[in-house]
This record gives sequence, C-alpha cells and structure tokens, in this order.
Amino acid sequence: MTIGILKEPGVEKRIAMLPGEVAVLKKLGVNIKVERGAGERAFASDEDYKSSGAEAADRKELISASTLLLSINPPVEDDINSFIEGQVICSVLNPTVNSGWLEKARLRGLTVLGLDLIPRISRAQSMDVLSSMATVAGYKAVLAAASALPKFFPMFMSAAGTIRPSKVLILGAGVAGLQAIAISRKLGAVVEVFDVRSAVKEEVKSLGGKFIEVEGAREDVSAGGYAVEQTEEFEKKQQQLIHDHAAVSDVVITTAQIPGKRAPVLIPKETVMAMKPGSVIVDLAASTGGNCELTENDKTITVNGVAIIGNSDFPSEMPADASKMFGSNLINLLKLMIDKEGNLVLDMHDEIISGTTAVHNKEYVSQRIKQILNIK
Repeated sequence: MTIGILKEPGVEKRIAMLPGEVAVLKKLGVNIKVERGAGERAFASDEDYKSSGAEAADRKELISASTLLLSINPPVEDDINSFIEGQVICSVLNPTVNSGWLEKARLRGLTVLGLDLIPRISRAQSMDVLSSMATVAGYKAVLAAASALPKFFPMFMSAAGTIRPSKVLILGAGVAGLQAIAISRKLGAVVEVFDVRSAVKEEVKSLGGKFIEVEGAREDVSAGGYAVEQTEEFEKKQQQLIHDHAAVSDVVITTAQIPGKRAPVLIPKETVMAMKPGSVIVDLAASTGGNCELTENDKTITVNGVAIIGNSDFPSEMPADASKMFGSNLINLLKLMIDKEGNLVLDMHDEIISGTTAVHNKEYVSQRIKQILNIK
C-alpha cells in the first residue's frame, strides 16, 4: 500500500507528517510518497523525507498512486475529480464548513476519515489531534495576549514602585483553556476561569486558576467532554458574571465551542465597551463565529481601545512542533488500520474507526457526522 502526504493549501504552514514520523510509519510496511515542497514551511525538506524512506512526487502522481491520502485540511475541491473511487482521504474535516466538499467526496465513492470526529474515549486519547492542536492554541493565545497588552503579566517590585500583576479571564477550561491557564500562571498573571462543566473545577484549581462557578449549568456525559447548549436562564446569569469579571480584566481568552454549531457569544458588544482601554481579547473560536460578538476571523481589530484578536489558526504559527504532534496522533490511528502485511483494513466494528469515518461506500457512517449535518 502507498500512503500519500499532501501539501497543505493556502497559508497553512503545517504538514500532516514530518520525516521523523514518516520513518516510524515506514516500519508498518507501507510505501510513502510526499508531495514536493510539502514540508518546507514546517522546515522539512524533500531530502529529509527521502532520508526517512519517503519518495517525493508531484501532486497528480501522488494522488493517482496512493491508496490513503493524508492532509491536515481537506484537499481543495479541484482535486475531487482526480480521486479514484475507493481511495481514502484522512484529514481534519470541519464538517459544518466543508459539508459541500464532503457530499462531493461521498458521491465520488471516496472514503473520508475525519480526524475531528475521533471519539473522545480513553483508548483514542493518543489519536486526538484536536487536543494536540488545542494545546498549541492555548499556549500561543497567551503569548499573543502578552505581546499585545501594554502591561507586564507578572508583579514587579522595584525602586520605581510595585507593578501589579495582570488579570486574565479564561472562558472555557478544555485543553486550550487549561494550557492557557498554565502559561498565564507561569508568566505571573492572576487567572480566573469560567466553564459550564463542574468536572473541570479541580483541574483549574490545580493549575493555580480561580474557578468562577455559575449555578444551574446543564451537563451531558454523552457530549464527549464538550460543552453543551444551556438554558436561557443560565445564559443570562453567566453573561452577567462574565461581564462583571471581564470589565476588570486585562486579558480575556475565549475557547468555548460546541461541535457542529456556532460558537456561543459570551462577550457581547456591551461587555467590550465596559472593558478597560488597552485590554486584550483573544478569541480562539473565531472560525465558528467567535465567542466575542465583535470578533472578525483572521483579523485583529480595536474597539473602544480593546484589541480583539480573532485567530483560530495558532497551530499553523508553530508548524514544527504542531506538525510533530499531529503526525504522532495520526500514526497511532493508522496502527489500528494497517495489518501485518501493510494493507489498509477498515474495521467498522471498531468504535474508533466507525466513529472517525465520515463517508464510506457512498454512505454517511459516523453518528456524529449524521447529527452535525442532520442526516437521518
């Protein structure tokens, strides 16, 4: 079997697998082709891949020769007609944005594995690319905020007097939020955290954050660790508390997302207007509408003296380690799918494989994809 690693479109700097991970994958008895120049923006040359046992190829040759194609973002729509029925594409799908692309892939008879559909169960933790990339995003969000903030993060005591530490408010204590707490504390900030899931309270406290609790939250154990939509009464309580705490914070980092739905608005315009000039909002949910009402995706804007950074692609700004983490997750998934002879075997009785498979044999497979796209 031949596995092809595609070059990412646009300004994306990451690649699905670096040479070090290619060398590991080769031990599973497969051939590997890498699109020429695919790793350059992640500081990996074609020669590096060759040394790891891969072969460089142009895009058309790679697509036609590969049983399984790996990428971070779904291949561009122009590639659809180049794919052959039965080929397998493995990428982060983002189904709400790419539903049209997925339907074309289904009709073409392709099998599409969505890395963002991997079930959040213990056995799949080592394959969870969303958690890996959220770790990078949480780290970079704090650094971006610290760079934009016209104040120090830590407390300083000097002959010039005492500089008070910055106050950081983090909305959402998932992987990105927890990483943001850890980095903010390491930089010396005072950290407060909101999350609707009471289960994360101890994790927040263990990292040195203060957990701000809103009574009456709905929780759903079947949501796989994600937040769920809340009642109108709860949202009003939450909004008022967030407003009060944001108004006295120097930095607000928002990470709250609901799979398959628009990100909840937690920072309305009125809250932005109440914040101190010079404050910074970093919105990691920008690509799904943003947790701040005024966020513009892939842009930094200033409103009433408050900088609003709408960046959902921080992992691309750290392509070397982000690609390494992504590739390691991918190898752990592929080990479930490659037999001892190096052939691809998709066992739909395995909950990880069936849960990750968006379409197969011209049918939608994953229950999550059916829910997200409202397919009966």
